[in-house]
Amino acid sequence: MKAKPLVALVGRPNVGKSTLFNRIVGRRVAVVSDTAGTTRDRLYSDSEWGGVAFSLVDTGGIEVTSGWRTEPLSEDSEQFLPYIRQQATIAIRDAEVIVLVVDGQVGVTAADREVADILRQSNKPVFVAANKLESAKQTDNVYEFYELALGEVFSISALHGYGTGDLLDAVVTAVPPSPPDDDEEDTSIKIALLGRPNVGKSTLVNKLIGEERVIVSPIAGTTRDAIDTQIKWHGQDFTLIDTAGIRRRGKIDPGIEKYSVLRAMKALKRADVVLMLLDAETGITAQDTHVAGMITDETAGIIVLVNKWDAIEKDTYTMKEYEDKVRNELNFLPYVPILFISAMTGQRVSRILPHVIDVNEARYQRIPTSALNKFMRDAITQHPPPGKGGKRAKFFYATQASVAPPTFVFFVNNPEWLNFGYKRFLENRLREQWPFTGVPIRLFFRARSEDRFAK
Repeated sequence: MKAKPLVALVGRPNVGKSTLFNRIVGRRVAVVSDTAGTTRDRLYSDSEWGGVAFSLVDTGGIEVTSGWRTEPLSEDSEQFLPYIRQQATIAIRDAEVIVLVVDGQVGVTAADREVADILRQSNKPVFVAANKLESAKQTDNVYEFYELALGEVFSISALHGYGTGDLLDAVVTAVPPSPPDDDEEDTSIKIALLGRPNVGKSTLVNKLIGEERVIVSPIAGTTRDAIDTQIKWHGQDFTLIDTAGIRRRGKIDPGIEKYSVLRAMKALKRADVVLMLLDAETGITAQDTHVAGMITDETAGIIVLVNKWDAIEKDTYTMKEYEDKVRNELNFLPYVPILFISAMTGQRVSRILPHVIDVNEARYQRIPTSALNKFMRDAITQHPPPGKGGKRAKFFYATQASVAPPTFVFFVNNPEWLNFGYKRFLENRLREQWPFTGVPIRLFFRARSEDRFAK
């Protein structure tokens, strides 16, 4: 994967960084709210302007000194301030160009000055975006921001798009040119981490990539946006998608948390493989079962990770007994592999990516038509299909229609004569011969007349 130049949006809380981020990338990726402290992690997305491709990163608002606040923080954001500043600092370190977003209506604040001091030490191109200037009459407000002694100041309205084109013209002239690579196929395996809040998803992401790429906190609900991180392992590219914890419907608060869960669902829809995390200390819950059901409704492969295994007192039989309990509770997922890990200590984390590769390969496995029809004949010989009203279903032919997930079509004289139990029998027999480990498979039954196959 070719790395694109990185442009970082930084600034104090609630100046409109996430709104500007969404405006530039052209879609609602970042969660936007009037509440200061909404964005916590770094959020990345690719963009292009004037033929120049770059990656854009949104960061949490930098609260340098609490006494300088001009907006109230969200109820639980105070405790995240050290994490937010750490993430913004990393973004500044990695970026080629920095855009300092300020509130053009409020004017220069002491917090803006302190953030500007940090940026001057970076020795990188910095542009100032004076946001929330919705009309040309307010453009005179930009001049006071030149006292920050950074780069050029642009009057913009991220909400309405006013002035953002001029800002981007300046940004792309400061980044190393990199042509868009839309024609390059993304061959990475997309891995979404899902689970209820506080099961250790972000901790696992950090352990897999080896750095504090996302905020890790013991506070449930820390991650709000679905965050992509690209890594390479043994020549294979992976995209890790960390997501917000999914609560029960009745427990989802309106507003920010609701949109966070929707983004988790979107992450699930684009994943190749889902790592479903369980908390070994609390055990499997009804919400875990609900999350597992949501995953099976999609087409991704599934690996169940029992996290925090280091905190469990164990004997020779503990793991087997725990696995039996998980499989009993998730009896609709008999085909998924289960790993017992500790994201905190790294225990068995090295086994995850090899399992991901195996599961993803199973998603694309194709069964030769001749082998599939031999399987069908053997299965119906061993256990003939049921009848209805003195008539019995007759199988003519089977074929694999598609992959990801593997989908099979059986042609019979009348599908209505096949009950659920017989369809499940065929699926179980199919998996005995071709396990499709961690992968949902689809079986369809189509009506075809016997005359069509008579020669």
